[in-house]
Amino acid sequence: MQAASAEPKVIGSIHLAGIRESVPRARAEVRRWLGDDHPVVDEAVLAVSELMTNALRHSNAKPYTLIGLTVAAVGGTVYVGVRDPGSTFSAPHIRQESEAEDGRGLLIINEIAHDWGVREHGHGLGRTVWCAIRAVPPLAASAPAPAERAAVEIDS
Repeated sequence: MQAASAEPKVIGSIHLAGIRESVPRARAEVRRWLGDDHPVVDEAVLAVSELMTNALRHSNAKPYTLIGLTVAAVGGTVYVGVRDPGSTFSAPHIRQESEAEDGRGLLIINEIAHDWGVREHGHGLGRTVWCAIRAVPPLAASAPAPAERAAVEIDS
């Protein structure tokens, strides 16, 4: 008998305009969805701030473009996903310039999340940049194994 894999529970999902005022709105929504007493609310709010800012600055988003935000949980892990229209020029990456004054969003994500990645949806269909933040210590976490993580869909 096979064990059933954990199904992700969507905690919240919203589409926001491709404008900078959407970043504080996204932070407020994540804080509301998780609640101030959630063990990783601050990390999730920081993650959504960085991912939303990147979506606005580094994708082909326009003010009339909708940016999707989804927060889901599986076991002891919170997943944050931001879906944007993608870019014809670059893919999300961690900048290596140590003296750069900006562009540290994915470096921050890399530090606060135990995993992150990009899911391309096909030409003209955009991409989702996601991260996974453990809400419990790794030894006690019941987060899906790496092979199961691919099945966690947090696309908006």
